[in-house]
Amino acid sequence: MSTSTRTQRRSAAIREQIVDAAEAILDRDGSDGLTMEAVSSHADVAVQTVYNRVGGRPALLVAVAERALAQNREYLESAARAPGRTAMERIEALGRAYARFAESRPEQFRLITDPPSEPEALEPIETMIANQLQVLSALIDEGIRDGAINPALDPEPTATALWAMATGLFALRIRTDRLRVDTRQLTTLAITARTLLQDGMLGPAST
Repeated sequence: MSTSTRTQRRSAAIREQIVDAAEAILDRDGSDGLTMEAVSSHADVAVQTVYNRVGGRPALLVAVAERALAQNREYLESAARAPGRTAMERIEALGRAYARFAESRPEQFRLITDPPSEPEALEPIETMIANQLQVLSALIDEGIRDGAINPALDPEPTATALWAMATGLFALRIRTDRLRVDTRQLTTLAITARTLLQDGMLGPAST
C-alpha cells in the first residue's frame, strides 16, 4: 500500500471520527450545542483539524445531514422500488419509512426539516431534500397514469404538499411541550390524515 493511500485512509477515518462526534453532540445537546470546540474535544482532535477535515459549523451540519439523509434514502428508495406493489402502496411505505426516520433520529430529522439559518448549510440540505421529493413525485405520476390518483393533480406540488403534511405530523412526536404526542397518538393522527387524504373533509350535506 502506498504512503499516499495510507494518508488518504487516515484522513477519511479522522473525518468520520469528527462527523461521529458532531452527530453525538447534536443528539445530546441539539444544534445549539454544536460548536467547533465541543466537536474537537469529543473527537479528541485539534480545532484546526476539524476545519481541515470537514470545515466550520455549517459544514459539520451538512455532513451530519448528509449521513442522516443517506440512511433515510436507503429506506425510501427500497420502499419506492418494492416489486409487486402499486404506486399507492409504495407511497404509503415511503410514509412509514419517513416516520421511522423521524422517530429514531429526532435531531437529524429536526436538522433537515428546520435547517439552521446559515446559508452555507441551507443550500446543500435543500438540494438533498429536493432529490428525495423527486422519488415521491415519480410515484405520484405513476399513480396518476395507472388511474389510482386524481389526474387533476400535478405530481411535483403534490409531492411537496404530502411531504410538508407528513413533516408537520411527525414533528409532533419530537416536540418538548404539551403538543408532543406519543406513538399511539401519532398512529391515530396518521390514520386520520390518511382518511382526510382519501375521502376529504366534506360530508354528504356539502356535496
